Amino acid sequence: MEGQMLRDPMIPPSEQLLSEIMGKSYSSYSELIRRYAESEYNLQPQWCYYNDGKAWLCKVVYKSKTVFWLSIWEGYFKTSFFFRDRDCSGVLELDIDESYKQQIESSQTFGKLHPVVLEIRDHSQLEDLAKLIRYKKGLK
Repeated sequence: MEGQMLRDPMIPPSEQLLSEIMGKSYSSYSELIRRYAESEYNLQPQWCYYNDGKAWLCKVVYKSKTVFWLSIWEGYFKTSFFFRDRDCSGVLELDIDESYKQQIESSQTFGKLHPVVLEIRDHSQLEDLAKLIRYKKGLK
């Protein structure tokens, strides 16, 4: 059974621990971190243990804006974006997998925010992730 990992507040995420949990998906995580630290993206990961969810989560920010959240699951990682009503039409115009667009239209909102969640298991999904990151960074 796949479950969210990093539940112990006393054990912060380390590269070795992440590699053990994610297995072959770890190379996609490493590529994500390497790529998005470059000047084009300039994203900063901020790991923190959150008591409300009882897990370590990574808030990925650009300057002071939260771009997406990253959580670690057994065998893969998830990225979660949240878009305001007015920004959803732009997501629908992106050249990304249709399943992500369907999330905007069908998922339950969090307040006024629409979630788009990507389960990243291999490198082929990083391009859609990059498109969502560029879009989210460009929002005012």
